[in-house]
Amino acid sequence: MAFTIAVKSSVAHRGRTALSLIAIALSVAFVAGTLIFTDTANATFDRLFKATAADITVSPSGQDATTPQRQSGARPQTLPEKLVQRIAANPGVRSAQGEVSVQDVAIVNPATNKSIGPTEGAPSIAGNWYIRPNSALEITDGQAPHGPSRALLDADTAHRAHLKTGAPLRIITTTGTHNVIISGIAAFTSTNPGAALILFDTPTAQTYLLGHTGVYTSVVAFGDGTKTNEQLKTQIAAELDNSHQVHTAAETIAKNKTGFGDYLRFLKYAMLGFAGISLLVGGFLIVNTYLMLVGQRTREIGLLRAIGIDRAKIHQSILTEALIMSLIGSALGVAAGYLLAMGLIQLMGALGMRFDSTHLTLRWTVPITAAAVGAATTLAAAWLPARRAGTVSPIEALREHQAPIEEAASQVRVTVGILVSAIGTTLLIASTEASDLHTGGILLGLGIPFTLVAMVILGPLLAAAVIRTAGAALPVLFGVPGRLSQCNALRNPRRTGTTAAALMTCLALVTSASVIASSMVISATSQIEAAVGADYLVTSRSGIITPAILKVIRSTPELRHISEERQLAASIITANGEVIHRRIDAVTSNYHQNINVRTRAGDFNAAIAEGISLDEDFANAHHLKVGDELQVEFQGTGPHPIPLRAITAEDNDLYKGRGFIGIATAQQLVPEDRMPFVNQVLATAADPERSTQTYSALQASLAGFPQMRVMNQFDYKMLIRSQVDQLIHMIYGLLGLSVIVGALGVMNTLTLSVIERTREIGLLRAVGLQRFQILCMIQIESLVITLFGSVLGAGLGVVWGVAGQRVLRGEGLRELAVPTGSLMEMILSAMLIGLLAALAPAFRASKVNVLTAITGRP
Repeated sequence: MAFTIAVKSSVAHRGRTALSLIAIALSVAFVAGTLIFTDTANATFDRLFKATAADITVSPSGQDATTPQRQSGARPQTLPEKLVQRIAANPGVRSAQGEVSVQDVAIVNPATNKSIGPTEGAPSIAGNWYIRPNSALEITDGQAPHGPSRALLDADTAHRAHLKTGAPLRIITTTGTHNVIISGIAAFTSTNPGAALILFDTPTAQTYLLGHTGVYTSVVAFGDGTKTNEQLKTQIAAELDNSHQVHTAAETIAKNKTGFGDYLRFLKYAMLGFAGISLLVGGFLIVNTYLMLVGQRTREIGLLRAIGIDRAKIHQSILTEALIMSLIGSALGVAAGYLLAMGLIQLMGALGMRFDSTHLTLRWTVPITAAAVGAATTLAAAWLPARRAGTVSPIEALREHQAPIEEAASQVRVTVGILVSAIGTTLLIASTEASDLHTGGILLGLGIPFTLVAMVILGPLLAAAVIRTAGAALPVLFGVPGRLSQCNALRNPRRTGTTAAALMTCLALVTSASVIASSMVISATSQIEAAVGADYLVTSRSGIITPAILKVIRSTPELRHISEERQLAASIITANGEVIHRRIDAVTSNYHQNINVRTRAGDFNAAIAEGISLDEDFANAHHLKVGDELQVEFQGTGPHPIPLRAITAEDNDLYKGRGFIGIATAQQLVPEDRMPFVNQVLATAADPERSTQTYSALQASLAGFPQMRVMNQFDYKMLIRSQVDQLIHMIYGLLGLSVIVGALGVMNTLTLSVIERTREIGLLRAVGLQRFQILCMIQIESLVITLFGSVLGAGLGVVWGVAGQRVLRGEGLRELAVPTGSLMEMILSAMLIGLLAALAPAFRASKVNVLTAITGRP
């Protein structure tokens, strides 16, 4: 019975529930699209890594990163050529090959003097071409490279750069600049996720990339099937010392996936978080829709009660109707999610990470998850309206029903709202006073939902108060339509508050993100101004400044105070024997002239001259003080006693959490073949009044190296701003779907309100109200709802943003900035969205037939 009633009701009111169906579909699409995209990305990397992993891979033991972050500028560690023959001689090994592979190259098109490798995301990889059993490449044009003037280019890079076989290339490596001709183009047999690949014959690769022949970066072996990979690993490892590491194919695949897996997991959960916001906003829409539908169908429900349908079946019929709508909406959402996943793949392609959209992965769990999420959200939102429908008595069938007028909020609602608000406010205040980031983050994470729920609960009360006071200007500004729109908004403040809550949620999140972003920019700018004395910063997109490039920088006229930075992977051995892996930056003795590093104890210049400096947090955590002798081990060396000469402050992100040592000291301790390349150069103009001309001269001197980036302080600040802007625009884009759902909520509420007030609108037309006045009345009503929601959301977002800035002040956000201009733009945009959302309901209301509306006949 409940199912029959639900189906007939859904069919009878299909026009009224269409927008709710769209809201469910859009919200579920976000979830489905995220799952499809991340599954596709994982499948892409799985295919790539499986296609390239050898049965056994042998590499130098120090090749894995032992530091929390990748060591920029590190020299590749090598294995001797004779190791290939040793491994090939093992029983069970069919063949063994030496591999050369580095990622510190620049591939330049001489015709344009531009790098053709990816600038973001995936790397540029150079190596040696050889025939292997499971090659991930096949030559599609030309031939394999032979000799020092020939190279093989991957097909994707050749296509993007419009290059063909025979075209010249300039390859910039740590050994110098090499001019080659494209001898062939090779396509990936699996998907290429965006890397640029240039391959040489083995002697050329060894010479150009490693500096001499007879060495490899790794050795790969393939079994003949008589032994398992684990058996081969045990056998080969037994012949090698601890300076080598041996991995099976499964271990190599897992190791390669580690970095990508972490990135994809972060992306997945971040996007699912935004999907949850869309579901929340969609929930507001569904609650409003069903409350209004139940109100409009009171007489119908009363008739059902009069003919013997009990309360439980009425309740079940409403929930069944919601379940049917959720399943249909979820099915549409999965289809839309498939399209969304394709869009995300295109977006990632623009960012340098390319996936093949023809291999979209749709696992069976996706539609199941989508249906579960859609059903749970819809049923939870429809429960209150269903409960209200069950309370309708049979006598209601005999009454004439008009648009209901409800009180703003009950005493219980007000009490609960104030209590929840007090809890949320207390949590936010406590978060700003927390002594550490972890505690502050937890308190902030609890305070935000509490204050959001409080505003949703108190929304009707606030709506009634605000519209009654601020809305008094509407009759003055807009005359009769303004007075009527104010009365309509006040007629059902719960409905107004719930509709506004959707936009409030979106605006609060956007505003808080804007406050955090603006605070990041102004904090970073002030830190640069406080600490950076250098006029110019020179970096490389490959992470390495080669000796040839460094020579060009030094020869640029009118420069002084040229400081260099190198990153060393180090292990610090504490007095109790604990080994801590971390990065130490080796800098030149004049570094303090370009970066003002503040200290809590000791002398930074003394640390650079004959010792080491460590950051305050590290020193406190390990109970270190100036004068302590530390045992420090660098890659390729044993422990060395080095005195701690300075403890640096944590008040600037440019040197926060960093350890420093003088390059001269490092060169005494680290072998030359293990000493990293320079990764960053700071320079100052000799004549401040000619800094612009010196800047141009420095850029001109590095014009032949397009992978280099030269920035003055203004450029550096703009770089930070652009990076923050990219982040905030991504957040805006992810919240865009929630805004669309919120706009649908406004449209749905006004559409159902027009249907609900059809007779009333007819009477207004009968007493002389013109069509354009009816249209204005609906538009102004929408404007009132969106303005209330956007202002409340902006205010709540500022509170969240301020609290977030206080929580993150220890992470560099020491200054607060509230972007008032952006806030005004957001509010105006929300108002425009509200006006657009009201167009269809307004035109419908203005076209109501007077006689039909008054008589109540269809």
